Amino acid sequence: MANAEKTAAVEELTGRFRESSGAVLTEYRGLTVAQLSQLRGSLKGNATFAVVKNTLTKIAVQEAGLGDQLAPMLSGPSAIAFVDGDVAQAAKGLLDFARANPLLVIKGGVLDGKALTAAEVGKLADLEPREVLLAKLAGAMKASMASAAATFNALPTQLALLADALRAKLEAGAPAPAADTPDTPEAPDTPDTPDTQTQTQD
Repeated sequence: MANAEKTAAVEELTGRFRESSGAVLTEYRGLTVAQLSQLRGSLKGNATFAVVKNTLTKIAVQEAGLGDQLAPMLSGPSAIAFVDGDVAQAAKGLLDFARANPLLVIKGGVLDGKALTAAEVGKLADLEPREVLLAKLAGAMKASMASAAATFNALPTQLALLADALRAKLEAGAPAPAADTPDTPEAPDTPDTPDTQTQTQD
């Protein structure tokens, strides 16, 4: 393989590692072309399965920042399932195929930058499909919203009852109003008397 081809291959692998949500590394020693084609068909929609060269892939994982996680797994005839769909379904497809075809050995993988052992890949396969999990989440959110709506609908009634109770309490504990006292009649106006002038006789 010419240097230009190697460089292009490394760039393509690096891009797939960066763009995929996860990757599962396998050894496929002894599998036929027909069996590999069958495996690719079972993973369709969730992952793409590619046979890789270890030397080029080790460079790609380093450039993708996954060298520590994946480089130790790159030995023997290697093939990688790049996950671009439902991670659980991809893992289940690989596990089901490996049970029927023991020549496919799952070494481990990486998910969102975190290294996975072969056992952890198996645990992923036990997860419910993404659609089921989303449906359960939607159901839980719908129930929560219905509960919230019922609470909001009950608020006016509760406020009215609270207002009635408060009014009754105030009326029971309010002091008796003071008795009205009749207005004191005003004294009649005294007519003005002219000033008495003392007359002196000459």
